[in-house]
Amino acid sequence: MSDCWTPAHHAVEHEDAEALARLLADGSDPDEVFSNMMLLTHAIDVEGDGSLQSGQPVTVHTTAVLLAFGADPELADPDGHTPMDMANHYGHDLAVKLLRAHISGRAAGNR
Repeated sequence: MSDCWTPAHHAVEHEDAEALARLLADGSDPDEVFSNMMLLTHAIDVEGDGSLQSGQPVTVHTTAVLLAFGADPELADPDGHTPMDMANHYGHDLAVKLLRAHISGRAAGNR
């Protein structure tokens, strides 16, 4: 499957935050959907699952890069899962905190 990913999803799948940031800076859509996964839900899935499989602490760098480049923290993927749903599923507290900060920041900007 990794050979089929778009470049941005490939960077997310391999937790390559530098490549992801370069792609986003060059115009990749931070809300891109591929194979029913948005970049943001994909990043949280990879971070959470990687931690479960490795026993290592959960990382949050690809999620942070996506949010910094404007990924919508409230946008559901085609299956109806939001980034917060994915973060809660994995108990990914760092992602939950980042998502909440971005959601509350957006709400404050809309006042």
